[in-house]
Amino acid sequence: MTNDYRFEFRPYQRRFLRSLTTNHGKWDIREGIILRLTDESGKVGWGEIAPISWFGSETLEQALDFCRQLAGEITDETIFSIPDELPACQFGFESAWEMGSRGAGEQGGRGAEEKNLNLSSALHSFSYSGLLPSGEAALNQWETLWQQGYRTFKWKIGVYAIADELEIFESLIHTLPTSTKLRLDANGGLSYEEANLWLWTCDNLKENPELPLEIEFIEQPLPVEQFQQMLELSTSYKTAIALDESVATLKQLAVCYQQGWRGIFVIKPGIVGSPSRLRKFCHQHKIDTVFSSVFETAIARLAALQLVTELSQNNRAVGFGIDHFFEQEETWLQSLWNDL
Repeated sequence: MTNDYRFEFRPYQRRFLRSLTTNHGKWDIREGIILRLTDESGKVGWGEIAPISWFGSETLEQALDFCRQLAGEITDETIFSIPDELPACQFGFESAWEMGSRGAGEQGGRGAEEKNLNLSSALHSFSYSGLLPSGEAALNQWETLWQQGYRTFKWKIGVYAIADELEIFESLIHTLPTSTKLRLDANGGLSYEEANLWLWTCDNLKENPELPLEIEFIEQPLPVEQFQQMLELSTSYKTAIALDESVATLKQLAVCYQQGWRGIFVIKPGIVGSPSRLRKFCHQHKIDTVFSSVFETAIARLAALQLVTELSQNNRAVGFGIDHFFEQEETWLQSLWNDL
């Protein structure tokens, strides 16, 4: 039996408190779409489409075109047949469908909405990785995040000259507390020679008993098209490599697994695609996962953290420590919903 839903959506823009700088460039405004599904009994499901086209998803305009063509109505059959070229749409619609199916948004009342957006139980269930700014700014930012409870940090590399970054890295590892875990994220921005130098440097750290700080992994050291070189590097050094841009979508995830990757997979639920198909893949293959944010709002974050509770295998810190990049969102979100 096919169920019908009333469909409403609202585009949004959120300005970062400070520009996010990666190898892909500077990012100043996060744009996305909040959507709401209401079934015939009044149950409500909220979802979010938060594409990152330069990371592998559809563009915002493609997502908006898809929403506009639905003319205010959708069926569950349509939701589960959204094409793979629209992975952020797959996630947004399917997670809204799941929320409505659980009855969490029953009758669409304010109390139900607040219940859906109450992340307190989920927030205390996981350890979180806090995102440090690139360059020297990380030396001043980590202590604030440490005081907020973060014990794992991610630092962007491949942004500035490698000699400068290695010098900053040397200062950072001697500044961070010894119980810290540090992730280095290159966003595919290193050359093969630079990747070797970073891995060699991190391996040497592991052998220094005076620096018990843990380098957990280097994330996506090389561009997506250099998969075989990353596979080779993963067997040449003790420091782990995690794939990120290479496994942005479910299709890419499956291809990398088929080609032999058994290291860490960084999964961004907001753009990976269908949650139900992701569950099936992870349960079947028992992959080592790190779940990570796409700078979504609390709506998509709740759906993403639900997946973490089901699929995380090795209790790695989740990469959702990004609140310090935005103003508090509760009032902003409530205003947006009231306009729907």
